[in-house]
Amino acid sequence: MKGVVHLNPQAKTCSKISGNSPKKSYLSFFQEGRDDYDRKYSSFPDALKVKMRGMARDMFYFGYDNYMKFAFPEDELNPIACEGRGPDVLNPSNININDVLGNYSLTLIDALDTLLVLGNVTEFHRAVKLVIDTVSFDKDSTVQVFEANIRILGSLISAHILLTDPRHPFGDIALKDYDNELLHLAHDLAVRLLPAFENTSTGIPYPRVNLKRGVPPDSINETCTAGAGSLLVEFGILSRLIGDSTFEWVARRAVKALWNLRSNETGLLGNVVNIQTGQWVGKQSGLGAGMDSFYEYLLKSYILFGEKEDYRMFSAVYESIQSHLRRGREACNEGDGDPPLYVNVNMFNGQIMNTWIDSLQAFFPGLQVLNGDVENAICLHAFYYAIWKRFGALPERYNWQLQAPDVLFYPLRPELVESTYLLYQATKNPFYLHVGMDILESLEKNTKVRCGYATLHHVVDKSKEDRMESFFLSETCKYLYLLFDEDNPLHKSESKYIFTTEGHVVPIDQRFREKSWEDQFPYNLNMKPLKHNSKCTYSCERIPEERRYGLPLKSIYMRQIDHMVGLS
Repeated sequence: MKGVVHLNPQAKTCSKISGNSPKKSYLSFFQEGRDDYDRKYSSFPDALKVKMRGMARDMFYFGYDNYMKFAFPEDELNPIACEGRGPDVLNPSNININDVLGNYSLTLIDALDTLLVLGNVTEFHRAVKLVIDTVSFDKDSTVQVFEANIRILGSLISAHILLTDPRHPFGDIALKDYDNELLHLAHDLAVRLLPAFENTSTGIPYPRVNLKRGVPPDSINETCTAGAGSLLVEFGILSRLIGDSTFEWVARRAVKALWNLRSNETGLLGNVVNIQTGQWVGKQSGLGAGMDSFYEYLLKSYILFGEKEDYRMFSAVYESIQSHLRRGREACNEGDGDPPLYVNVNMFNGQIMNTWIDSLQAFFPGLQVLNGDVENAICLHAFYYAIWKRFGALPERYNWQLQAPDVLFYPLRPELVESTYLLYQATKNPFYLHVGMDILESLEKNTKVRCGYATLHHVVDKSKEDRMESFFLSETCKYLYLLFDEDNPLHKSESKYIFTTEGHVVPIDQRFREKSWEDQFPYNLNMKPLKHNSKCTYSCERIPEERRYGLPLKSIYMRQIDHMVGLS
């Protein structure tokens, strides 16, 4: 999961990193020579693949079954105490908990499509019925719009699509008497999030809403770029499923408002903005927390909806990233200078602001794969895997100058696994299966506790915190399982698909390229918000065979890569 992270601390330039250059590069973390590499990484036996797939499946069920046994209907499982966790009602300012937990069975909802990925249609049907029978969003809960969107809204939409369209990608898994209830729930939640877009001078939404009462009266006027600009995939799909332009319109307006605030000099955006004045409160531009999924959703929105403007924005910001954030030599494994690294810079002048990167940045190689930039993806992935090899986890922040962690916890994040999976799909290089095995075995060794898998409080001493975030089941376990399951329906389906930033499966479908309101409501980002249409109909008709659409991602089917760049 990308986007927002809460830390308690206040919180094409290819030249060599100046002055503060590390004494040795991260590539030195790999000790094997080329012969050792060839022997260790050039193959991965089928029997070992089956074993790793079973380990990933067992990992998911150990967490899921214990959540259902000890925590449901609460939001999360405390895996050490074997009990449930809900919002911190005694401390409303505890946003680390309350931004995410809304008293709506978060972990169950977030895990729905993972059950299908693992082939468990029976449990998927049971889980869907539980959600329909027990979940309500009529709650006095103040949640972050971004988190509710990617974890809850996205999962409900994904599960609904998979239930109602037998072409995508698990076949006909229809549930008897299902009457679009998941879509109704998604619509209900989205309506409750809409007040975030009201009374904002820029069109950039407030970061939080109360599901009963709207924007809290004491709400701050500052939000991060990822939080405000990563709503378009879920809101856009919802609009196109139900024929109501409101949701896509407000999400697109927010993206365009942020885009118009970028620096004229560098083309970069900052990480925190005032939603009333449009002034940048946080001027740091990077790939990690507060910015990551903004980039991701520019590209994925284009893939889904085919709007050329989305790709134009992505291409422009990708070029700015390469020009101003990328440091080091031009080639990954040859030439003078340090291997490439993406740093945090001032959005206005491109000057380095600090010497740390955060673990959320590990998503970026996966995005580079989707954009067809596989060689750069390989190189950047090696950097994050080198850190994993040192600690058996990714510290939340890592100081590339000191080559030591700055912030030591690891909450079971999926980003490195996601990039590993996408690189394996693009290259079929067995090296990435070895990476996945290393990650899987590290998680099993270092994070497994009595009733699940726990956050690492300290990546060095491996002390733990009693929390298992929902993205562990919705993303980390899912990507690990898919990495080793070559014959998964997702890999065999004729239909194309992508994953949302929370790892939810979404088909690339012609119906998402069509807008029933286009003639009536053309986009004009200067117009006032449309009044929400509460009488929209839920149209989920099957698309005729001849109208099926699949967008081939240009990065997949790249040539087999003989050796992992940079491990000699």
